[in-house]
Amino acid sequence: MINTKEFYDYLIEKNLDFFAGVPDSLLKNLCACIKDNTDDSHNIIAANEGNAVALSAGYHVSSGKYGVVYMQNSGIGNAVNPLLSLADEEVYSIPMLLIVGWRGEPGVKDEPQHIKQGKVTIELFNTMNIESLVLNENYKEQIDYCYNYMKQNSKPIALIVRKGTFEDYEIKKPYNNYTIKREEALETILDCLQKDDFIVSTTGKTSREIFEIRERRQESHDSDFLTVGSMGHTSSIALGMSIGSNKNIYCIDGDGSFIMHMGAFSIIPTVAQKNFKYILINNGAHESVGGQPTVGFNIDIKKLLLSLGFNDVYTASTIEEIKEYLPKMRDKKLQALVIYTKLGSRDDLGRPTISPVQNKKAMMDKFKDR
Repeated sequence: MINTKEFYDYLIEKNLDFFAGVPDSLLKNLCACIKDNTDDSHNIIAANEGNAVALSAGYHVSSGKYGVVYMQNSGIGNAVNPLLSLADEEVYSIPMLLIVGWRGEPGVKDEPQHIKQGKVTIELFNTMNIESLVLNENYKEQIDYCYNYMKQNSKPIALIVRKGTFEDYEIKKPYNNYTIKREEALETILDCLQKDDFIVSTTGKTSREIFEIRERRQESHDSDFLTVGSMGHTSSIALGMSIGSNKNIYCIDGDGSFIMHMGAFSIIPTVAQKNFKYILINNGAHESVGGQPTVGFNIDIKKLLLSLGFNDVYTASTIEEIKEYLPKMRDKKLQALVIYTKLGSRDDLGRPTISPVQNKKAMMDKFKDR
């Protein structure tokens, strides 16, 4: 294993002191170290990975220095456009160091949504003509190589990070004064829904908690689309589902997901019918990948959604408020509920035991039956 602080210190020694990215579970110790030791203006937790690449590009143009962009390999898709149409040597030729968590590495057990991405990670970088190295304990030599490569070739280069590469680094999780946990909010939401309602839930612990709540209650999972991947696209999946059915579709989103592809909300009010319902659970953190903060508490989400065309946006921070507001959304168009929760989940939280394909098929069968 690599000592996380020593790795960070060597980046700084090489004048690699500007960071931007989206936190990743394999990089959570490195992300925590960067957060602890870097000024916020030089460590930007971006809305998505493409934003981070663009931030790094702008920083290089103005300073002449090389930015460091961190991401999970599932975020490569968000980064492809600016990597190829901005940073590529045939366009602006902008160097940057990419540090990429390798979820789904072949031969390493992982969740189904990461398997294909893991198989093609190295191949994707090869296709983009971006050299990649798998990080190892000779990291100083590798960082030296990357630095010289950027200097000589003026183009991006990637360090691929395997599971367990970095030693533990104490993570200082953000804190807020809200009193209810996300799982408690989800229990209450499920209590308030009717049997013919459908759910599309965001990636990470939200979907895991919904699955386990159903298991505890011995309820079927065929009304729940658990978006185990595709972070940021939950609202669009739910919108498409609502167009294909007259049943109420409740999108249960998270602040990180909402922020990642916020542009979708400029479209939703123009086409959504009254069967599309939006619920945002905001705990101000990327909790599923280590607890790094989002800007969820810095945004007036209610005002934003109203300005985009939602008719009613309720806010709740207690179980009683969820019970009060959720029924009011049922028969009206363009309704949203923003629920503020504290950070935290059960240590024994499991994962869905049905495959994504099984989940999809069960849900499609239920739609047919209605």
